[in-house]
Amino acid sequence: MSAQRKYYEYEEEDYEEVPLSHEEEIKSLKVRSKEPLFKTVVDTATRSHCQILFLVAAVMALLVTVGSGVSASRGYALVATQNQAEQLEQENERLRIENAKLKSPQRIKDIAEGELGMTVPKKIYFAHEN
Repeated sequence: MSAQRKYYEYEEEDYEEVPLSHEEEIKSLKVRSKEPLFKTVVDTATRSHCQILFLVAAVMALLVTVGSGVSASRGYALVATQNQAEQLEQENERLRIENAKLKSPQRIKDIAEGELGMTVPKKIYFAHEN
């Protein structure tokens, strides 16, 4: 449907301005004010489609936001678990070194001689029976 505008041309000589009385001017203003300048046509189908589109976009944005939050919290939990694993590995390595120091033959000899009063014999004799 195309809208056509009609233009009327008036020559200045043909047009006379007739002064209106005050009451007639008020009446003409009242009549003009009751009629809208532009008639708006409300397209309810397009409006409802736009509302549905807006709601879908809002739900999608909400899902993306929630997904990002869940992903971030899982990332923080993963980093915390990795840090804990690294600390446990360091503790395990420290305990291995300490265990090796405690098992060393020199330490055992020092304890036997110092605390228990044992000595290493100077000559060792073996007896062999047939």
